[in-house]
Amino acid sequence: MDTERTRHFELKLDAGRPLPEVIADKIRELIDAGVYKPGGRLANESELARNMRVARSSVRTALQRLEAQRVLEVKRGLGWYVRRVPPPDAQHPPSLLDGRTYRISDLFELRIGLEGLAASLAAVRADEGEIEDIWKLNQQHQEAGDDPDELLRTDEAFHGAIVRASRNDLLIETYTRIVGELSEWRHQSFAVPGVALRSAREHGKVVRYLRNGDPGGARAAMNSHLQRLYDGLPDIVDEPLDTTQSAPDAEPEWQLRDSAG
Repeated sequence: MDTERTRHFELKLDAGRPLPEVIADKIRELIDAGVYKPGGRLANESELARNMRVARSSVRTALQRLEAQRVLEVKRGLGWYVRRVPPPDAQHPPSLLDGRTYRISDLFELRIGLEGLAASLAAVRADEGEIEDIWKLNQQHQEAGDDPDELLRTDEAFHGAIVRASRNDLLIETYTRIVGELSEWRHQSFAVPGVALRSAREHGKVVRYLRNGDPGGARAAMNSHLQRLYDGLPDIVDEPLDTTQSAPDAEPEWQLRDSAG
């Protein structure tokens, strides 16, 4: 049984392809073979990583890519699931990055714009249950200690929950496609003393603005949190981006959307 399981999860490594891409292909292969069926739940990230003998961060990036391709979906508090009806172009989805390599600072600037907007939208669109879940995810982040893997997992879960609460499908898809490219850098950042504690405290500020239904405050708190990380990037060639200065009435009035929107 163990031998059969090992064979199922064995990766065909290729020096010319990123590891998360190879993992994503393997998961898709397992779906096609019926190991994971439409509507079914995948093994958790730790188990997949153990079976494939890779780091959990690489598995997470692969899962995020498959989510962007609408092959998988993540359900709050439950895990990763195979979509019941994959889109017809799932085998050859359009790529936002199209195989190109961008500077970390390029990706991070886009991330700041997307997450600031997501926090603003979530402040008026998220329901009480979603905000409570976001708060709990930050509690888990605070309790992660010095484990970089757990810090990364809880950080990604916190930010991802806010993005999903924006209820803007295009924003969610774009964010999902770029955020995986930043996983390795984010993992390394949590090895710096003091980053984890500061991260949790700044998350807490975002949550307070979400609870108050303050879109401008939520955007400013998220931008401030991300800009602190951005300012420490090694590949910034110009003056650091400043996203915190704006007039108090600069925030637009977002339209409310129900959960089906």
